[in-house]
Amino acid sequence: MMRGFVFDLDGVLADTAKYHYMAWRQLSAELGITIDEQFNEQLKGISREESLERILIHGSKSEIFSDAEKAELAEKKNRHYVELLAELTPEEVLPGVGSFLMNAHRHEIPCAVASASKNAPFILTKLAINDYFVGVVDPATLTKGKPDPEIFIKAAQLMALQPAEVIGFEDAQAGIDGIKGCGMYAIGIGDTQQLKGADRWAADLSELSVEELIQL
Repeated sequence: MMRGFVFDLDGVLADTAKYHYMAWRQLSAELGITIDEQFNEQLKGISREESLERILIHGSKSEIFSDAEKAELAEKKNRHYVELLAELTPEEVLPGVGSFLMNAHRHEIPCAVASASKNAPFILTKLAINDYFVGVVDPATLTKGKPDPEIFIKAAQLMALQPAEVIGFEDAQAGIDGIKGCGMYAIGIGDTQQLKGADRWAADLSELSVEELIQL
């Protein structure tokens, strides 16, 4: 039986990805780089620093900034992102999330968050769902980002479980790869046609049953 659930945040619990895109698009414009929603798909599930690097490479400007300057650019993007998040409300939780988390709590199934976002605790509080999670993996403790499975292994450890006892929920290919890389059962959320290697797919959590999943 499955004994725990691990969730990515952006695109699985809430649609905060649009705020990332808005913040990256503004920073890119200031640097003379144009990105669109299609390019933004490459940034899902990866760290802030790697996202910036991909944007700079896209604009052929990776070599003109020092590491210190890149760190400041990434922080500038984050400040704008956090400003946008000030408007976030519990109504922006994605369909099925509230009832799914309540059912998991009722069945005493622990839940954890494995997100590349360093703002995850703040976002969960704004969404009023933070109490449903036993922990959030701190990206600052990781040596590698997704698709490396490290973040999912740490999430399982937060719940005192083995990866094989856990189901992971992701909307990005890097996340699916990381989940499968440590032996978890992977459920792809969202535009499932783009997610390869998942064990199961769903448009959102409203299509999934806690009772069924824990029997897997």
